[in-house]
Amino acid sequence: MAYRIGDYQLDPLRRELRCGQTLRRLEPQVFDTLLFLVENRARVVSKDDLVAAVWNGRFVSDATVESRIKAARRAVGDDGRSQKIIRTIPRRGFRFVAEVEGVDGNAGKPAFVLPDKPSIAVLPFQNMSGDAEQEYFADGITEDIIAALSRIPTLFVIARNSSFAFKGKVVDIRQIGRELGVHYLLEGSVRKAGSRLRITGQLVEAETGSHLWGDRFDSVLEDVFDVQDRVTMAVAGAIEPSVTQAEIRRANRKPTENLQAYDWLWRGLGELYYSRDRVDRAIGMARHAIELDPRYAQAYAYLAHWIMVRKVYGRMDDDAVETAEAVRFAHLAVQLAPNDSLVLTFAAVALGNLNRDLANALPWLDRAIALNPNSAHAFGLGAIVRTIAGDYATAIDHADRAMRLSPFDPISFVFSLARGISHLLQRQLPETVAWLRKAAHQNPRHVPTFLYLGSALAHAGQMEEARVAIRRLLELHPMSTVSWQRQRRPVHEDDIEYLLEGARLAGLPE
Repeated sequence: MAYRIGDYQLDPLRRELRCGQTLRRLEPQVFDTLLFLVENRARVVSKDDLVAAVWNGRFVSDATVESRIKAARRAVGDDGRSQKIIRTIPRRGFRFVAEVEGVDGNAGKPAFVLPDKPSIAVLPFQNMSGDAEQEYFADGITEDIIAALSRIPTLFVIARNSSFAFKGKVVDIRQIGRELGVHYLLEGSVRKAGSRLRITGQLVEAETGSHLWGDRFDSVLEDVFDVQDRVTMAVAGAIEPSVTQAEIRRANRKPTENLQAYDWLWRGLGELYYSRDRVDRAIGMARHAIELDPRYAQAYAYLAHWIMVRKVYGRMDDDAVETAEAVRFAHLAVQLAPNDSLVLTFAAVALGNLNRDLANALPWLDRAIALNPNSAHAFGLGAIVRTIAGDYATAIDHADRAMRLSPFDPISFVFSLARGISHLLQRQLPETVAWLRKAAHQNPRHVPTFLYLGSALAHAGQMEEARVAIRRLLELHPMSTVSWQRQRRPVHEDDIEYLLEGARLAGLPE
């Protein structure tokens, strides 16, 4: 849903404000301030409400809030006299008082050009088990069907994280098709009752909403992987008859024979692993999965990746011990499943960030992409590894591909970050600042983003904002210093000093 305010249209999905056909460019915090006021126009919004929504509860001055309110007013033509749109309520806050009309911001307007081959998005299957605790199981079924379809080179498949942006939302099928830029949508449900399992699915043509195929699959729980194969083959056959059954069967490999191990890993994947407690819980669940199945390659790969996250966020208790363990897990994962794109991707990203083993990481990423040309993670997470290798042109290209494959990805800040770093280290400062500001807005708790943003702003001569970025870095990681960052080697060795020079100018202590 977009919002029409007189001659203006505010589009939350595209993060755009237009006056007629003219795009009005807004700073991210100004856009968020305006959107929050519009969405809460039925009430007075306090300063605390705004700070919680726009600044994630961080301390900001009254002057900062007022400056964003003034910018939001200017953006929609509020001159404070003839046109009153955002009203200040003394000692209480602010209220959006102009008339607002909800409109379809996507009517007749695709977000992307349709690919030149059959394209599909698999929407999250509904959990029909009557037990909210089984939600992760339905998500796991959906993920595995996406993964199987993704390995078929004749299909274009939207990544899981963007499909899941529509979870729990009532949205017209045709609108989803436009927003994701695909020909087909698969939706379905999962019912798990005791040892019995039922999966239903239906395939819809996105442009017309026409029903193309539907079926129901019943089995015992122990045959869950066989059922997934049957669903995948039926869907692929309905979309692309030229896809051979042999190719599909080759693509659908059981990740483990142990359903309990599978269950525990999916519980770990259900954690939002960017807070310390949650990443630690996810690590514990992955370890338990490995105890149940010591040959579970995906569990080793995710475990190596999650330990790497601890390092990136500066949370390791014993850097040498944890790094060595994660490196061992990454190698073991690839030894166990050398043809699994997911395993290769997460193992490669772990090595690239943990010990800069690019001799293994880069070939693993290349193979992951060859095996699954629809993997947003192989392209997007791998783009960060390309920046570490100094291959900035490839990093930009792969980050862009990831954004197309997964436009609503919760980790899209990584894609933006790779873009920003690549421009920074090519001394392309306007592009750098734009992409790094976007990354910071997408995830205001990602520690490395603020190092790069502070450095870029300093090199661009925007010292006040540069100092703010470095202060944010130190809030998130108080132990960060120039010497600590140099030891961590966050970028290619030829560019470390340029990065650190900017950070030093912005106030990062030695």
